[in-house]
Amino acid sequence: MLRIEKNGGGCVTKLRLSGRIQSDQIPSIRSEMDNDCANNILDLSDVTLVDLGVVRFLISCEDRGVQLMQRPAYVHEWMLRERVEAGQPDSSDADYPNRI
Repeated sequence: MLRIEKNGGGCVTKLRLSGRIQSDQIPSIRSEMDNDCANNILDLSDVTLVDLGVVRFLISCEDRGVQLMQRPAYVHEWMLRERVEAGQPDSSDADYPNRI
């Protein structure tokens, strides 16, 4: 079950996602993101399970400038593999250990 906590101030929208995220829940996450805001942050520290569609969604978010905070290691690795399979470089890999 997915839980979304939204915090915002100024032009920063931070969503803390908790639990299991499935592809059919992506529209709910998108609707909570403030598209008028330049800074969107997804805090993934409490995410327990994702599927392939969610991994691809997270990659597209990162490509659009959404900051992904505290990704579980398995999500990070899966994102790297998906980028390699798609022939995309991963700009976040170099600073992954230092990400909050």
